[in-house]
Amino acid sequence: MSNTEIIDMLELTAKLMELHDVDAFKIRAFQSAAFNLDKTSEDLTKLSFPELIKLPGVGKSVAGKILQIIETGRLQDLDDLLAQTPEGVLEMFRIKGIGAKKIRVIWRDYGIDTLQDLRLACESGEVAKIKGFGEKTQQAILESLAFLENQSGKLRMDKADALAHMLLDVFEKEFSRVEITGQIRRKIEEVDTVQFIVSTADPIAAFEFLNSLSYLEQNEIESTPFTWRGQASGYEVLIEIITVSSDQFESQLFIHSAAEKHLQVTGASGWTLLQTSRTFPTETEEAVYERSGLPFIVPEMREGGFEFDWAQKHSVSDLVTWDALRGILHNHSTYSDGKHTLEQMANYCRELGFAYFGIADHSQTAVYAKGLEPYRIQQQHEEIDRLNAQFGGSFKILKGIESDILSDGALDYSDDILASFDYVVASVHQNLTMSSEKATARLINAIQNPYTTILGHPTGRLLLARAGYPIDYKAVIDACAENGVVIEINASPWRLDLDWRWIQYAVSQGVKLSINPDAHEMAGFHDMHYGVAVARKGGLTKNMTFNALTLPEMEAYLRKRQPRS
Repeated sequence: MSNTEIIDMLELTAKLMELHDVDAFKIRAFQSAAFNLDKTSEDLTKLSFPELIKLPGVGKSVAGKILQIIETGRLQDLDDLLAQTPEGVLEMFRIKGIGAKKIRVIWRDYGIDTLQDLRLACESGEVAKIKGFGEKTQQAILESLAFLENQSGKLRMDKADALAHMLLDVFEKEFSRVEITGQIRRKIEEVDTVQFIVSTADPIAAFEFLNSLSYLEQNEIESTPFTWRGQASGYEVLIEIITVSSDQFESQLFIHSAAEKHLQVTGASGWTLLQTSRTFPTETEEAVYERSGLPFIVPEMREGGFEFDWAQKHSVSDLVTWDALRGILHNHSTYSDGKHTLEQMANYCRELGFAYFGIADHSQTAVYAKGLEPYRIQQQHEEIDRLNAQFGGSFKILKGIESDILSDGALDYSDDILASFDYVVASVHQNLTMSSEKATARLINAIQNPYTTILGHPTGRLLLARAGYPIDYKAVIDACAENGVVIEINASPWRLDLDWRWIQYAVSQGVKLSINPDAHEMAGFHDMHYGVAVARKGGLTKNMTFNALTLPEMEAYLRKRQPRS
C-alpha cells in the first residue's frame, strides 16, 4: 500500500461523503488529511498512530482510518459509500467542470445515474435548465464526456509500462524468449494494447499457461490460434500475446514494433520493409533496413511520418539520451507544493550525476500551491547562495521560478522581481477554457515578455484526464523562435507536453526544447526517462536540447540573455 493509494482512498471517501450529504465536518477532515498528506515525504505505512496524528491535517479519527487502510487494504466507510453509489454516478466524478454537489443534483433530483443518460439529457437541453447549471456547464459536460469516451480502455505510458514489466517477469519464467513490443516499445504516450511476442513451439500449451494465471482473462472471441487476447484484472486495456516459433521471432518482433505506414515504406531494393522482414525472417532489425536499402530507424520513431527524411540529415547517435542531459530546470520544493526541501532535491539531483539543478517553484498567484510571495523568494535565494557556496562550483542550483501566465498573458511578478531570477518558466495553470484565439494570444503575450526563458507545458493537458487548451501550435512556436524562448517537453507521464508531433516543427524554426520533469519530489526526477522517450520519438537531437548544455554553457547562455526591448 503506497502513500498515493492511501491518499486516493481518502479523497474518494471525501467526494462520496459530499455526494451523500454526510456531515460537513467529517468531509473537511478527510479533505484536509488528503491535501496535506499529498505533500508529506513520510512513508505512511511505517507510522504509528501517535506519529500519524502529528502530521498536518491528520486528526485522531482520520489517523485511525489510515491505519485501517494499511492493515486491511480497505476502508469500511468507503466500502459503505460505494455500496450506495451506482457505478454510473461514480463515473461522473471523472467529468471536468462538475463536482459532488452538482452530481448529487443530477442523480438525486433528476434520476440520472449513467453517463449515457447524462449525455442524452445534455443533448436534449434538459441539463441547461437545471438551476445552477446553464448552457455553459451543459456544453462543458458534453465535451468532457466525448473526451472520456475517446480515452476509454487506455493507459498512460508509465502505467502501461509498469503493467507490461509485471507480466514480463512472469512470462520470462515460462517462455525461452519474451519481448514487450507494440505501442509500449514505440513509446506511445497513451496505450490501448499491451503487447508481447513470446517464443514457443507449442501455442496450445502457451495458452494453457496464460489461462492458468488468475489475473488474466482471455477473450476467446477476439483470440486466434496463435494470439491470446484478453485483459488483466483491474485494467481495461487490451493484453495481446503473440506466440511465434523461434525462427520467426526476429521478423515478428520487427513487424509488431512499427506502425503500418512505416512497414509500407519501400527502399532501394524495391521491397517494402514488411516484405523484406517476411522474406528473411531470421534477420535482425538492423539487417532488415540494410537489405531494404533504408537507414535504420529506432523503434520509438517507427510511425511512418518524418523519420526517413530525418535520417537523411541525422544518425541514431544524434538523438537525445538520458546521459546527454546535464541538468534539470523545472522542479519544485517545499517552498511551494513539493514534498522535499530545496537541499534534498538539489543533493539528489547531484547524486544522479547532473551538473545543475534549476528550482522553479510556483509563483504568488498559485495560492493553492503555496506560491512564493516576494519575501519568500528572497529567503529561497539566500538559501541557494549558501548551498552553492558549499558545492564549491562543482554543482550549482539555478534560481528559477514557474511564473503563472495570467489571463491577459502577463507574468506573475513585477519586472524587478523577475530580473532577480536566472530564468523564468512561464506556464498556464488557471482559466483553461479560452477559445483557441484567446489562448494563443495569451501564450504569445507571455512569450514576448523579455523575462520569459522557457514556455512550460504549452497546452496544460493531463493525459487521459484533461484535453489541453486549444492553441495554434505554429503561431506559438513561431513566436518562441522570434523571441528566443525555449519550449518545455514536460516529462511527467501525466503531461508529455509539448506533444512529440510538434518537435520537428519547433526544431525547424530553430527553437530548442528543454526536457523537464516538473518534479515535486526526488523520485520525480526519474520521469525524465519518459520525457527522453517522447523527445526521441519526435526526433529531438542532443544539440537542440536546451538542458544538454554543460553548466558553463548554461551559465553563459543565461548571462548573455538580456531582456529584449
